[in-house]
Amino acid sequence: MNEIIKAMFERRSIRKFRPDMPSKDDIDALIEAGLYAASGRNFQGVKIIAVTNKELRDEISDENRKIGGWSEGFDPFYGAPVILIVLADKSLPTYIYDGSLVMGNLMLAAHSLGLGSCWIHRAKEEFEGDIGRRILDRLNIQGEWEGIGHCALGYPDGENPESPERKPERVYYID
Repeated sequence: MNEIIKAMFERRSIRKFRPDMPSKDDIDALIEAGLYAASGRNFQGVKIIAVTNKELRDEISDENRKIGGWSEGFDPFYGAPVILIVLADKSLPTYIYDGSLVMGNLMLAAHSLGLGSCWIHRAKEEFEGDIGRRILDRLNIQGEWEGIGHCALGYPDGENPESPERKPERVYYID
């Protein structure tokens, strides 16, 4: 089977990570793969913020937890040591789709390198609030950006989950 299709069949969302930090080379390779995602009219209006600083990672996690309504102590990033935040330029008509394609590339690339990943939501709300504005200011990112998602990234702690059965009647042909 083709390696890319095989990765699509095998990749699963990981919800328990070891604390070991992936190598900078692996993180950079994943980011590069994410930036090669297709984008509407090739505008490439997506940015990735790689958070490897534990203090900031934990602050973002706590904000995400509050937005999600979980109890104190819950980590919505499941212990992942790296968070790749995908932002998209709101002025582009395809920004949500473009950012989603970047997220897909990041997760498939992570799997191909033996890393686990999970798409974590609520980046939109974070970047509408104080924490997001502080991060954008710190990085001198100007413009109107929407948080599309967080790619929680690290080494899985345990076996990959089994693939659920695919639901029937999802494909139709018109010949």
